[in-house]
Amino acid sequence: MTQSPVNPLLSPSELPYRLPEFDAVGVGHLLPAVEAAMAAHLAEIDAIVADPAPPTFDNTVAALERSGRDLHRAITVFFTLAGSCADDEIRDLEKDVTPRYTRHSDAVALNRALWQRISRVETDDPEEAWLLRRYRTDFVKAGAELAEPDQARLRRLNEQIAALATEFAQNLVAAVHESALKLDDPAALDGLDAETIAALEHEGSYTLALRNTTDQAALAQLTDPATRRALFRLSTERAPQNGALAAELARLRAERAVLLGFQNHAAYVVADQTAQTVDAVEDLLGRLVEPAVRNVGREAAELREFAAANGHEGPLEPWDWAFYAERLRTARYDLDTAALRPYFELDRVIADGVFFAASKLFGIGFTQRPDLRGYHPDTRVWEVFDADGSGLGLFVLDPYSRAGKRGGAWMHNLVEQSYLLDEKPVVVNNLNLAKPATGPTLLTFDEVITAFHEFGHALHGLFSAVRFPRVEGTSVPRDFVEYPSQANEMWAAWPEVLANYARHVDTGEPLPARRIAEIRAAQQFNQGFKTLEYLAATLLDWSWHTIGPDAAVTDADAFEAQALAERGVAVELVPPRYRSRYFAHIFSDLIGYSAGYYSYIWSEVLAADTIAWFTENGMNRHCGDHYRRTLLSVGGSVDPMDAFRAFRGRDPDIAPLLAHRGLA
Repeated sequence: MTQSPVNPLLSPSELPYRLPEFDAVGVGHLLPAVEAAMAAHLAEIDAIVADPAPPTFDNTVAALERSGRDLHRAITVFFTLAGSCADDEIRDLEKDVTPRYTRHSDAVALNRALWQRISRVETDDPEEAWLLRRYRTDFVKAGAELAEPDQARLRRLNEQIAALATEFAQNLVAAVHESALKLDDPAALDGLDAETIAALEHEGSYTLALRNTTDQAALAQLTDPATRRALFRLSTERAPQNGALAAELARLRAERAVLLGFQNHAAYVVADQTAQTVDAVEDLLGRLVEPAVRNVGREAAELREFAAANGHEGPLEPWDWAFYAERLRTARYDLDTAALRPYFELDRVIADGVFFAASKLFGIGFTQRPDLRGYHPDTRVWEVFDADGSGLGLFVLDPYSRAGKRGGAWMHNLVEQSYLLDEKPVVVNNLNLAKPATGPTLLTFDEVITAFHEFGHALHGLFSAVRFPRVEGTSVPRDFVEYPSQANEMWAAWPEVLANYARHVDTGEPLPARRIAEIRAAQQFNQGFKTLEYLAATLLDWSWHTIGPDAAVTDADAFEAQALAERGVAVELVPPRYRSRYFAHIFSDLIGYSAGYYSYIWSEVLAADTIAWFTENGMNRHCGDHYRRTLLSVGGSVDPMDAFRAFRGRDPDIAPLLAHRGLA
């Protein structure tokens, strides 16, 4: 980034679709832009409050939607850089900006005069009425009706939570590399392919950085048990300082929830989700635990027998599961996932898989725009066109892992769609693929599925067709937002799509038909493990966020062990997908899934039912256009479950999910 004398964040970008002018943004622009934009936003709020006219939807709610555009632009760019390419200077800024932004948000949400105007607004327009309802819920949950002393206490709590969540997230970014497995002997990496080993080498040593989950992809390939054990322990023991932060975050959130009139943080979170109540979430999770544990018991018995028959001595350990599961899958389905990687080259997966599926369903087209640049040289930009040739928006792909980028995969907006503001969407998909030293980027099939998943979020943003930015695209309840992305995973293994992108990187030969059949058959394999590791993490999240403010947790690891045991998911061979100390989803406010990690399985009920519908009706424009019109395009402008009913013609059915996960 270069430094421009004029702050480019304080005026709309002149690039197509208002893509931020990252080439003109320097680190020195960030804090001044945020400070100036916060002051301008407060002035706009004061003007709304001072309006002598009686409060109407247009002069109050729509005025709020129009306000703060400079701040939105500046903070979006700032958190994009903090999440995807942070250096020490940006990390230091993040510690300063995050609490400032929290204070600013509180200054708006706790403005009594503004709340009084919102409370008096009336409208007969259905879309306006829904947005008004959302605003009133937001303000009440933010503390607008609290007495002044309680509001002051709430402000302090919000600042403390924001600061601790930032510290937690920054510790994890550092731990990805500080806790990496470092080796001098390449023989310890036996089982990894030559290209992967070459990418890990630097100045004669080899570094295997951690991904953000407990399970590490390399565990399925590494033949040396000692190397597997070392990698697993580094993964599960990383960021020890985050244990105390997790405990304090959970306590502070509980205190805030009680202050706002809720029994605990989980009750506070689900009040405006589609689940609505703690009991509804407890009921769904409770129905899944026993069959998941039963399936894991069966899988573990099979693995022990298979491992012993293949020379494994002693008990099966957690770091052995992925290794022997991969070999059992290969034996059972004649499917060597490592050998399939040459058929999944990144550019072909994106163009001939992800984009191809979207074009078949919705008639949209993609044109790469090398003249437009993102925030890092690795990013690539495409213009997306609707079936009639009109521009829909921009899609930005950031595929590679790097120092200063948080782990995992995610989608976010750089610009949100809004008819009110005459803006079209600019959406980003972040992956964390290992960047090869030379040659093409080859993916595992799990990484292919992740690419399709994140593009499901992108479609939700690109197809948004709403008036107000507050309810665009993915601005839906947290336990609904994962639904379109999970549904989009179906196309990764759809025969027509798979046959189009799965071609050998060197020869161009298509993946043999029998391999396609094996991939589809193998998708049910190891579902007990996958379900239980997810449920364990979900119930861990739930346990942290159903405590009261007086709970004194002095040992996060002990709390975790007790919570898993009490919930019936303490299975030594299947640790949680995330342990508390690296559970960024729930302890980093950048992601915001606290008491919400259940959302994936809640949304999966809807996704599995949707997959069943497409399986019955086929992959075609008629089905795609119906799905887009009734569900993807409405964003959060209607009740999300009403949108699902408009699409499916009925309430969701849990049976397809149970069948998919082998839990029927």
